[in-house]
Amino acid sequence: MDKVLSARFGKIKPDSVEEYIAAGGYEGLRKTMSMEHADAIEEIKKANLFGRGGAAYPTGIKWEQAYAIKKGPKYMVCNGDEGEPGTFKDRHILGEDPFELIEGMTIGAYIMGAKEGYIYIRGEYAAIQRIVGSAIANAEKAGYLGKNILGREGFDFTLKVVSGAGAYVCGENTALVESIEGKTGRPRQKPPYIKNCGLYQMPTILNNVETYSCIPWIIKDGGETFSKKGTEFSGGTKLMCLSGNVQNRGVYEIPFGMTLRELIYDLGGGITNGRKLKFVHLGGQSGSCFPESLLDTKICYYDLKKAGISLGSGAVVVVDDSHCAVDYLKNSMEFFEEESCGKCTPCREGTYRLVQLVEKFTEGTATMEDFNKLKSLAQTMKTSSFCGLGQSAPVPLLTLVKYFEEEFLEHINGKCRAGVCHMTGKAGK
Repeated sequence: MDKVLSARFGKIKPDSVEEYIAAGGYEGLRKTMSMEHADAIEEIKKANLFGRGGAAYPTGIKWEQAYAIKKGPKYMVCNGDEGEPGTFKDRHILGEDPFELIEGMTIGAYIMGAKEGYIYIRGEYAAIQRIVGSAIANAEKAGYLGKNILGREGFDFTLKVVSGAGAYVCGENTALVESIEGKTGRPRQKPPYIKNCGLYQMPTILNNVETYSCIPWIIKDGGETFSKKGTEFSGGTKLMCLSGNVQNRGVYEIPFGMTLRELIYDLGGGITNGRKLKFVHLGGQSGSCFPESLLDTKICYYDLKKAGISLGSGAVVVVDDSHCAVDYLKNSMEFFEEESCGKCTPCREGTYRLVQLVEKFTEGTATMEDFNKLKSLAQTMKTSSFCGLGQSAPVPLLTLVKYFEEEFLEHINGKCRAGVCHMTGKAGK
């Protein structure tokens, strides 16, 4: 693998500035400080870097738009909440090479003229928070954070770690900003967007851990060089989280253009216990579930979109044929019911009702009317929920129904082919 982000994993002490510099660190920042701000943004645009947190918005365009906003102060914010089930890539960056994130945010601060930045890390990553905090303190001592960075008069930038409190919805950028301000983590009305009115109602640049960590490499070696590591439509490499019923679980840095089949069978070693693949859940809990027939799709934003799939956070959960599609869906819907912030009715009540309906299938009491209600409610939530949580919560349901409709119909007739659901209702008698 041609490693970019993971090249230093396990090779340096995570909070050592000296070891990071010896391994090529901070070259990107030094180069940025010799460039015009607009030229640095242009390199990021050439890199064809899409946001790695799930939204997949072009980072160069986002930064160009934020740079054009003249009011201030501006803030740099990093989303390290990583509350998406099946996603565990950012913790490797934060815990093994946090300086590439810190450097990326510092480059952004130089370009935007921001003086303050915040790294929002989920509370469950307490040990990682300490590592990142230590790295920030050491960067300040070495002159890479604080006042007059690297001797440049007026280049001041401080970073602070903020701990999340276990709210999945705080992965949404406006809810995250609300949480940093000390408020309940609930999404804001958009527009205005956070690039205009974010933290403390000021212009805010918010990116994911992986996105920021790509920036030093892009500036140091050039946007075109980074872009060529991927495809025409998706530049660079991607950290993929492989879990579930697969032999070699873990985080893999792959070039865009590799197929899902290559990831699962060549790198992942195939399905465990000699079982057959049933489906793949891609992109996190709110991602699509699809069968083996789509495994030859390239991991590329354009190719996946053509196949009706979203890459999301890069989580790949492999599910074998010992599992029941309906039971798997029940677990997913229970997660969204638990994590809904309750701000809007379609999500608050919709997630609750979806769990009730899916439970009827697992208990053997569902009817065709329930099946039609399930699909109708999912579409209603998708189109009318306030934020991405409620809008995307129905995606696994709709895709499982699309590809495994016969299993839902079998449950109406009291049959679970995997033998997982214990039919207790009239259909199971």
